[in-house]
Amino acid sequence: MRIGFLIFMALPLVAHCYVGWRLWHLLPLPVWGKWLAVIVVTLLLALAITAVMGLWDRLPLWAGAAAYDVGNTWLIAFLYLLLAFAVLDLGRAVHVVPSRLVLDNWATAATLAVVIGGLLIYGNIHYNNKVRQPLALSTSKPSVHRPMKMVLVSDIHAGYHNRRGEVGRWVDLINAERPDLILIAGDMIDGLIRPLRAEDVAAELRRLDAPVVACLGNHEYITGLERALPFLREAGITVLRDSTLTLDGVTVVGRDDRSNRARRPLSELVTDVPAGNYTIVLDHQPYNLQEAELAGIDFQFSGHTHHGQVWPLNHLTDAMYEKAFGEHRRGSTRYYVSSGLGIWGGKYRIATRSEYVVATLTPSASAD
Repeated sequence: MRIGFLIFMALPLVAHCYVGWRLWHLLPLPVWGKWLAVIVVTLLLALAITAVMGLWDRLPLWAGAAAYDVGNTWLIAFLYLLLAFAVLDLGRAVHVVPSRLVLDNWATAATLAVVIGGLLIYGNIHYNNKVRQPLALSTSKPSVHRPMKMVLVSDIHAGYHNRRGEVGRWVDLINAERPDLILIAGDMIDGLIRPLRAEDVAAELRRLDAPVVACLGNHEYITGLERALPFLREAGITVLRDSTLTLDGVTVVGRDDRSNRARRPLSELVTDVPAGNYTIVLDHQPYNLQEAELAGIDFQFSGHTHHGQVWPLNHLTDAMYEKAFGEHRRGSTRYYVSSGLGIWGGKYRIATRSEYVVATLTPSASAD
């Protein structure tokens, strides 16, 4: 286990050494200029690591936010540099790419800078364009007598990068739907509580104009429950941890996150559901989807995957999960796995999207 962890931690360092080595040979600079490029790459890596670890938390708020944004932007730029150099080296190995394209070549360096810079600009614009995803649900269960409108969101990740102004815009989007109920599938907090306290983000969330019910995500555990739970209470959010809440004939089952290895199985939680009620499960991480089907759940809402955030990581999440994004069905149980309203790390979406789901539950003569 320890060896596997060390290998996992060493891989990013090896990858950065590879990128630094390729930049050294690509950039037609004097030796001091090449060393400068390598030092900059190393500092950007250090900035990303320290920002993720929260080591900038004692700096002024603007400095912590800048460290977070720059460090995490570099991680995405680095990903595309790594892929580009790997493709170029593979091309050289099979004698398709001439060596002159990757050795002291301003044209190649400029092309990479323009392409990756363009991707980042596009990704940021795309991230800020929140997608409204409608979802129609229907049931013949007697507990539902009238249509119910719900807004479903996940992965807000409020913190240094998603600050009060941005959270406020999302609150306005949700309130504009005039929902009867707001459901949040975890990761409301990015990992550090300080920026939320400094800007009183809880006051912004209290503007949500409907009951708000949520389950915990892994980032609430990263934050520390002793800090996360009081903040969520102040924000007016009802947190369900292996517990249920019934509103207008709809029972919401909130599972604790998988970070709690002692969380109760779903088969136990459903014993608290009144007979004949429409049941919605909130479970942050979309593992073991068969549990909801076997428990007779009507609908499960999850997040966590972000659908990889940027290409090609979306293909990785597709391989990791039974369903990494979008609608799904098992038997009579329906599912929606959201790519998230906010984001972890840099504010970029490439081949994925930021979204909120507007679900309408209507009574029908026969089950959907």
